[in-house]
Parts: sequence; C-alpha cells; structure tokens
Amino acid sequence: MSERGSTPGTSSSSNASSSASPAVGRALDMLVYLAGRPGLVQAATLARDLGIPRSSAYHILAVLAERGFVTYVPAEQAYGLGVTSFEVGSAYLRQEPLERLAQPILRTLASRLGQTVHLGILHGAETVYLLKERPPAGRTGDIDIALVTDIGVRLPAHLTANGRAILAHSSETQLRALFSRPGDLTTRTGKGPRTLPGLVGELAQERERGWSQEVELVTQGFRSMGVAAFDHHGRPVAAISSTWRRHHCKHDVDQVWDVLRHGAARLTAAVSGQAPTTGAGATAAA
Repeated sequence: MSERGSTPGTSSSSNASSSASPAVGRALDMLVYLAGRPGLVQAATLARDLGIPRSSAYHILAVLAERGFVTYVPAEQAYGLGVTSFEVGSAYLRQEPLERLAQPILRTLASRLGQTVHLGILHGAETVYLLKERPPAGRTGDIDIALVTDIGVRLPAHLTANGRAILAHSSETQLRALFSRPGDLTTRTGKGPRTLPGLVGELAQERERGWSQEVELVTQGFRSMGVAAFDHHGRPVAAISSTWRRHHCKHDVDQVWDVLRHGAARLTAAVSGQAPTTGAGATAAA
C-alpha cells in the first residue's frame, strides 16, 4: 500500500506504531535508566526493572552498543552509557541560549580577575570552548597571545581545568566509557594522568575541594582553574575557567576560586539548575 493513502489512525499507521515504537521507547527507557544509575548495570537487571523480555533487552543493547550509546564492560558483564550518549547530552548545551546566559557572567569575572575566562563543555572526551572573555583592554599583557583556548577549539578534557571540572562530577562509569581505549589519556607537555585509576584519583580530590586545575598540562608556563555549573538534576553541564601565567598570578588561588565559584553558581541558577546537595559541588554554589 502506498504511504500516500495512509493517515494517522489507519491500519498502516497502527502497524508501524506497534512494530517500531515499542523498540524505540524501550531503547530510550534503557538510556534514561542507565543515566540515573551510579554504576554499571547487568542486562538481566535492566530487563527486569524495565519489564522488558530478556531477548529484546539484549537485542536493543547490542544495537545501542554498536552505535556507541552504551558501552559493555566484559569484566563485569554489565553496561553503562557510551560516548555517543555524552555527545548527544552535551549537544543541546552548544546552543546560543547557554552562551547568552553565560556571556555577561564571564565578562564580569574577566574584569574582576583581570584574566581571560572561558566557558566550556564536554564533547565526548574533549573540552569544547564556547566563549572566551578577555579583561578590559590593557590588562591582559601578552598572555592572550600564548593561549590556545579560542572559541571552538577542542582539547583533551582530562588535560584542561575546564574539562576536569566537569569530569570530576561525573561517575566512574562515565569516565570508563570516555577513556576506555589505550591511548585515550594523551599528553601535550609530557605531564598529566597516564592511567584511568590515576585520573579517577585526581578527579576525586578535585571534586572534594570544589575546583579543578591544570598546571602546565596544556601549555608550558600556564596554569588554569575550573569550576562546574550544574543542571536541575545536579549534574555538570558546563564549566567556567580562567588561565594565568604560573609564576605571575595577580591573585592567590583562594581569590580566583572565590570569583569563579560565584560565577559558576550564577550560571547554575540561570539555567534553573542546582548544585549537588553534598560534597564540594554544594560548596561551589554557596
């Protein structure tokens, strides 16, 4: 039968709905379920909790894994979200509304610090810089010439303070999905974490204190600090960071942290988000 004669409510439409929609709905249910769990989930548990036949669950998981939406960890025979899910999740943040909300905040921070300030998000395992605000003319010196962090530039997230601020509030399952292959933990200056356990340990410390940093991981002679902003689920959606010359900082670390955390709290409020109720993320929004 030609689709031309099909209208909502006809048998043709109903057949398509009955055959395709349940599978699509189940796949989406699985992704939402995995997103709400702190660790990996076995297929049998997922099928039971969602009321999906095991055979259907395994089939859908295989398709999702093939396309990168979920990742399978053989050692635990369980599944977690894959890189494609993170890319889709962060894609909506790369829209003008977030940038419009953040720009006046970054402009204020750059003026207060007298340093360049960035807004960044995660795209897979990379930091993508959406905004770059410089302080008023005459206050940057030659620092901006040496910075590689222009708008649209992508850098390995585990090396940037911006990316680390977001990763620090991500689950270990998410980190495994992002850095699952040998060689994912690259280096630019010969410094930085070389193993996933090493990265997880560093990020745990940064999450506890409420801010992330990189010291000469991106460019020799420079240091950066980053603080995360959160969505309405208390999950990190973006980060604000600032960079300065390692041995010529105008402020001490606590002063930079105080300015950035208030900026991140303003951005969290602007996107109708809320910081985690426990840990340093809560402190960041104070």
